[in-house]
Amino acid sequence: MNEEQLHAMRHSLAHITAASVKRIWPEAKFGVGPVVENGFYYDIDLGEVKISEANFGKIEKTMRRIISESQDFERFTMPIDQAINWAKENGQPYKEELLNDLKRSGTTVAKDLDKDELGTIAEGDAAVEEVSFYKNGDFVDLCRGPHVANTKEVGAFKLLRVAGAYWRGNENNAQMQRLYGVAFATQEELDLHLERLEQAKLRDHRKLGKELDIYATSTLIGAGLPLFTPRGTVLRDKINDLAQSYRLARGYEKVWIPHIANLETYKVSGHFEKFPDLLHFTSMESGDELALKPVNCPHHTQIFASRPRSYRELPLKYLETTTVYRDEKSGELGGLNRVRSITQDDSHVFCTEEQVETIFAELIESAQDLYKLVDLKLSLRLSFRDESDSYIGEQETWNRAEASIQKLAEKFELEHEIGLGEAAIYGPKMDFMATDALGRKFQLATVQLDYMMPERFGLEYTAEDGGKQRPVMVHCALLGSIERFLSIYIEHTAGWFPFWAAPEQVRILTINDTVLEYVAEIEAILDGVVLMKPIKYNEIRYTRDDRNESLGKKIREATAWKIPVQLIVGPKDVEGREVSVRTQSGEEKVALDQLANYFQAP
Repeated sequence: MNEEQLHAMRHSLAHITAASVKRIWPEAKFGVGPVVENGFYYDIDLGEVKISEANFGKIEKTMRRIISESQDFERFTMPIDQAINWAKENGQPYKEELLNDLKRSGTTVAKDLDKDELGTIAEGDAAVEEVSFYKNGDFVDLCRGPHVANTKEVGAFKLLRVAGAYWRGNENNAQMQRLYGVAFATQEELDLHLERLEQAKLRDHRKLGKELDIYATSTLIGAGLPLFTPRGTVLRDKINDLAQSYRLARGYEKVWIPHIANLETYKVSGHFEKFPDLLHFTSMESGDELALKPVNCPHHTQIFASRPRSYRELPLKYLETTTVYRDEKSGELGGLNRVRSITQDDSHVFCTEEQVETIFAELIESAQDLYKLVDLKLSLRLSFRDESDSYIGEQETWNRAEASIQKLAEKFELEHEIGLGEAAIYGPKMDFMATDALGRKFQLATVQLDYMMPERFGLEYTAEDGGKQRPVMVHCALLGSIERFLSIYIEHTAGWFPFWAAPEQVRILTINDTVLEYVAEIEAILDGVVLMKPIKYNEIRYTRDDRNESLGKKIREATAWKIPVQLIVGPKDVEGREVSVRTQSGEEKVALDQLANYFQAP
């Protein structure tokens, strides 16, 4: 089943869900029911009646009854005024509101609803005169389609959860119940997905983040502002060191910028014009209006502009890990995946047109090497602009930049898809999509081509012929947001981090107090081990558990903390001048004089 067929099937199941709810609760009022990733949802208003998981079995049974009735999906149209009367007569105020908006202008709805929700209604740039409906059995719904021909053509499905949702995403509107389901072409695909969902619950980074003492949250500090513990800080530092090591090896130089800037900065860059809600101001005594930085690129342009530049200096490569601040909606904040303080392993290159290909080649190679090392499979999306007004610059410049990006992807034989509407406001991107252990795909690393910022900030260098030229700007983050990367990586590894990145790499477990002098010898060896791969000067991080507890309890606790190496030391180990090394792979004996080599081995 191709994507188009899957979409029709899932959309049809959204309608079958609504029809089932209507049979059980005839007073139900409906909002929208779009297709989402792997399934669908429907927004429902049942007044005082609350849907719970206890109701899912009854709803699913009714859905199967409707499917078994072999109902055709019949499409028909109505003039908009007749449709509004239909909504009134059938007690559907939410549909009536949508229809009134469509009567005025199709774009009104587009501004108020998410892209996915538009799948349930008509859309356009002008006022709508006629709308389409679909009927299956005795259930009729306003809908653009598409649907399968008959209810028997839907695949395997399951209702998953119900959540609160404000109508049209506005907290001032009525709160509805959003009923979610998943659907696949076959039962086998559905079973695999449900199994992965169970695994995802066990791997949830919010759960593991607390259990492994990686980060904390505080209502006093604020939502979306995670606080990293000592263990979590080690983890994020090592991951960042890895990402930065690739660029330091390519001649990037570290810079530092403040976390606020004059508002005029973002007026010049275009961010204030396009995303005024991103910027949060504070007025100084001097009268200056400053904003928390939502991006770093304008600051870096001013380092380039701080003195005259010559073609001999190019490419200039700036590197910085720093935090930006964006006001994500409180309802969208969750763990580390979406936060308001976003730490980026950011870099900006100022170069000539002729140097762009080399810069991209370096960064593509770095991304491929890094994600291979952390065991995340990469694919590529070329993120281009769409027809909206969300971008800055001339269309001709965009065409040139997008053609350059496309050519680079083809030159390096990178399989890719095109993501329209996914570009940055100033230029197209190569977005690297990482697939985790559960088959989920996330956008992480990005390399962006930018002709706009140098133009807007008036950047220039002296060319070989003595004339003035504009540099090209290349933006890159190999991790993207460190917080988001960690949310994905914690779940990908289930908290079992590779040895080089683990906050606590080794725990020494004693059987009794008679081995403490020998343990001191082991610790002296560990103190002398410095790992040089994959990051340099990575000293061994170890602790000792010499409590008067059973060895079994100590092993269970060390395993619960997901410590990669446990060194078990008993009287027999002392006698044999060896150590029992326990890892996820099993247990083995290592001679004391070979212990340092054991940790240095690849």
